[in-house]
Amino acid sequence: MNAITTEKMVLVLIGCITFMIAALLFSILGIMLLKGLPAMHAGLLFEESKDFGRAGGIFYQSAGTLMLMSVAVFLSLPVAVGSVLFQTEYLSTGKLKTFLTQLTYILNATPTILFGLVGYLLFGVYLDTGVSWMTGSLILAVMILPTLQVNIREAVEALPEKYREAGMALGLSRSAQIWRIILPQSFYGVVTGILLGLARAAGETAAIMFTATTFSGIQFPQSFSDPVPTLQTHILILAQEAANPESLAQAWGAGLVLMG
Repeated sequence: MNAITTEKMVLVLIGCITFMIAALLFSILGIMLLKGLPAMHAGLLFEESKDFGRAGGIFYQSAGTLMLMSVAVFLSLPVAVGSVLFQTEYLSTGKLKTFLTQLTYILNATPTILFGLVGYLLFGVYLDTGVSWMTGSLILAVMILPTLQVNIREAVEALPEKYREAGMALGLSRSAQIWRIILPQSFYGVVTGILLGLARAAGETAAIMFTATTFSGIQFPQSFSDPVPTLQTHILILAQEAANPESLAQAWGAGLVLMG
């Protein structure tokens, strides 16, 4: 077997794997549309749920999910940007930089149920915030922090060194280079990190169940200590009632909204 034949076989294998992944993604999207579109109606996004979620809309659940995601990104983004700039611009290659990088990847791979348990113990019990939207937002902020850090670091490290050299040639200080060169040139990487962080926050159920929401009987929070309704918990509760077609239809509709 010569090198050309081997290369063709590898290309065919890569093509098959790519096709399978694309087919899987389109299958998931197709099933969500097929099952979720029949449940979509004019009041789905603007009415409150009724009959324990079997009827009505998902207004409070959608608003609660957006609230948790927005606050989590608002809290974690400055920390992520600051830590990445500290590692890339102020730390030389060494043990501390390696340790911080490895710690980021370890946190990114930590099971979400552990975040929920430890987060509730730290924020909910010790800080006495209880099961509330604030507790859930703090935990989600910690959970998406590694995702933001990884994507922002890749964007910053991908910048050509000539940008930094041009800044030094102009007499810019390190902080001026960060504000005028590095951050503007890394803008799209930061946006990508935010979107991926939002996607992860939107998909978390275990941590939110422990810390931010209750199963029924709540509306939009009025104080820092109030729980918040979420789409994740709403879908989980409805999906457990598999024998009820109305519950399943509402679950598919809520899932389509969450995916969108």
